[in-house]
Amino acid sequence: MSNLRTEIAPPSSGRQRVAIGGRLDTHTYAELDQALAPLLANNAVTSLVLDLAGLDYISSAGIRSVFKARKALSARGGKVLVVNPQPQIQKVFDMVKAVPLGEIFTSMAEADAYLDAMQRKIVEGDDED
Repeated sequence: MSNLRTEIAPPSSGRQRVAIGGRLDTHTYAELDQALAPLLANNAVTSLVLDLAGLDYISSAGIRSVFKARKALSARGGKVLVVNPQPQIQKVFDMVKAVPLGEIFTSMAEADAYLDAMQRKIVEGDDED
């Protein structure tokens, strides 16, 4: 019996939301990798939003799954965003610097606003960086 729950929402204009619940550890990370594989292989997916509201525990194996997803998407200019991490999960991310602070959000609305602003910049050709 698995202690990991994943719920993949229908994709929406390049964004793919995946809710992850339970425990993400050495026993369950392969399930997450398997669930994410088709999404990461789909070039239409440019933003993967991992909703961790239901995630109670993450181990280094779970962190590796998040890193793997980030690497796959960043290779094509995409992003992995983390939303709703519980305090203990946030602490782990802080400690291992697994996800840049600018890519962790307290809500889906906050993540959506960030993604909208990013896409607006691209569409409007704002490349003053």
